[in-house]
Amino acid sequence: MSTSSNTSSRDAILGRIRKSLGRGAGEAAPVSVTERLSSPKANPVVPKRAQLAHPKQVELFEEMAKSVNATVAMVVSDNDIPREVARFLADHNLPARIKTSPDSAVSGLPWSDTALEVSTGIAGPEDAVSVTPSFGGVAETGSLMLRSGAGTPYTLNMLPDTHIVVLKASDIVGTYEEVWARLREKEGHGNMPRTFLWVTGPSRTGDIEQTIQLGAHGPRRLHIVLVDDTKENK
Repeated sequence: MSTSSNTSSRDAILGRIRKSLGRGAGEAAPVSVTERLSSPKANPVVPKRAQLAHPKQVELFEEMAKSVNATVAMVVSDNDIPREVARFLADHNLPARIKTSPDSAVSGLPWSDTALEVSTGIAGPEDAVSVTPSFGGVAETGSLMLRSGAGTPYTLNMLPDTHIVVLKASDIVGTYEEVWARLREKEGHGNMPRTFLWVTGPSRTGDIEQTIQLGAHGPRRLHIVLVDDTKENK
């Protein structure tokens, strides 16, 4: 389909939406909508299992992540991350070769302390293992929030068969709403990253004869390296 056809179809769809809302072309959104987007209200209902002190939230996150087939290992400092990655790969007979995010939180680690072959950038079909940072974790479900950007290419989250994610314990919260609030505070209104990915365990599907298959639409292994930085923050 040509660009002009795409534009015409898009304009027609948006035109029908505006008509159903009683708005004309180019008319600004109502003040109430703008205010709600700039100052979103918190969900008044917080699940009981997320109403925990932070140390218990970290424990719940680990429990929930493991319940959906992720593996979790706790380390005490950033410098321990490369050794944990090397250990995990060796224990699972995986190639000692990784592709990391350009983000300095991962690419700046002391990888030279290991025998791993390390490269940085977007993932390609030849990359079997990726290592990326996570913006936050949700204790309620054991989920990770991953965001795209120059330092965190989206392909690293999807193409490699094994995905290793680095998560700081201090970035674990109880609920999804708390992660969104942190993101808005950090990025500012109207300046969000282009793409977010919520990850809860490795990729899976039950479409084929209702049998769970791992790795159908993304990585078949998810390993979370949890950095216990909470003591440093006290």
